Amino acid sequence: MPVTKTAKRALRGSKRKGQINSLILSMLEIAVRKARVSKTKESILKAVSLLDRASKKKAIHKNKASRIKSSLAKLLPKRVAGKSKKNLKKGNK
Repeated sequence: MPVTKTAKRALRGSKRKGQINSLILSMLEIAVRKARVSKTKESILKAVSLLDRASKKKAIHKNKASRIKSSLAKLLPKRVAGKSKKNLKKGNK
């Protein structure tokens, strides 16, 4: 148990952050599982969005998010993946 006032405050904060992180991770796992099963564009884009949010909040490492996004992108049909790559290239100019 924490003894000092700041240690008690840090414990409260870490509990809150732990609850938020577990919520983010559970939503993410469900979305990724649904995306891999259904393989629809909407479900994959939702999972990618949740991956970006989780890595931004540092619930998961950014390289892990990139790895999962890469595996999900392979599930997209070729024509959809090609269009999204062209749009990404145009957006970077």
